[in-house]
Amino acid sequence: MKSLPLFLVLVIIVGGIYFLEGMKPAPTKALEIPITLTGTSTGQNPAPKEKEGRFPRAKEIVSPAGFINTPNGAPITLQQFIGKKVVLLDIWTYSCINCQRTLPHIVDWNKKYGDHGLQIIGIHTPEFDFEKIKANVERATKQYGILYPVVLDNDYGTWTAYGNRYWPRKYLIDIDGYIVYDHIGEGAYEVTERKIQELLKERSERLGEKFETSTVGGVPEAKIESGSPETYFGSARNEYLGNGARGVSGEQTFTLPKNFSLNTLSLGGTWNLTKEYAENKSPEAKIVFRYRAKNVYLVAGSEKGTEFKILIDGKPLAEHRGKDVSKTSAVTIKEERLYKIIEGDTAEEHLLEIIIEKPGLRAFAFTFG
Repeated sequence: MKSLPLFLVLVIIVGGIYFLEGMKPAPTKALEIPITLTGTSTGQNPAPKEKEGRFPRAKEIVSPAGFINTPNGAPITLQQFIGKKVVLLDIWTYSCINCQRTLPHIVDWNKKYGDHGLQIIGIHTPEFDFEKIKANVERATKQYGILYPVVLDNDYGTWTAYGNRYWPRKYLIDIDGYIVYDHIGEGAYEVTERKIQELLKERSERLGEKFETSTVGGVPEAKIESGSPETYFGSARNEYLGNGARGVSGEQTFTLPKNFSLNTLSLGGTWNLTKEYAENKSPEAKIVFRYRAKNVYLVAGSEKGTEFKILIDGKPLAEHRGKDVSKTSAVTIKEERLYKIIEGDTAEEHLLEIIIEKPGLRAFAFTFG
């Protein structure tokens, strides 16, 4: 058997390496989040033609189910603002605690910049079916002082058009209709506001108007401390259920265990599990959860109204009562929303017991902060 010359072997090896490297798929990158637009040689923002290929164009609103805070509920489109405004799209849903914590900042930006060329549009994409009801969303917009237009994205049309997977998410769209900033989740409020100011300055120069930047900030940022995950009650997502059958809809009778593990949901009594929620069918039913967090929230509701009492480590909740807890350590449940149960000072581990006096509590999810 003849051997190939050494130099030929090396050529084949090197060539093979280059060939294999060329066959690898290009890495997938999340949308860049630039602090400033890359300027031209003159130091100005890039011309509209220079943005093509560098930034994605904004997608139009798709299949809206309704509009809030528009004249007589009239439809709006994104296109009507291109060339005139800087647009902030905020994808949110009203029972999401992460969304709720961003809203004071967005409401503040609307007050500061709404008369200076910023158009905020809330895209309300529901996580639960009750968030599709317009009256519920209208109540939430009033509660949080939202005056800008809100689009009901009940069919996830706009959510899907933007390839989104998160609540909340903010997109900043410049005067030319390009998405030049994208932020997932909470935080980065000062960075976002500086970007808003930069885009408004570009707009004012384009339209021959004046725009003076104001002080950034003003709304304190919430400090989040949690070691416990979002925990769902409905059969579609009850992966943390510790007793009973997971992923199964229908009525079940639960027996509480003797010991309770961290981040494990336990139910006591008879409950009917649907895909989205668990509803107690027996009086004196219980929910038990050992958590580690500063704050505890429960997404819940009740068709006819009900009440439950809270125990922490076996005792009535005497301090760190959430906004929705009475002095007697009781919570009255009626409308479907997020209820603030515990608001502590630091993240600590505790055993939470919820005792429901009569049937009818629909529990959707625990969230923590």
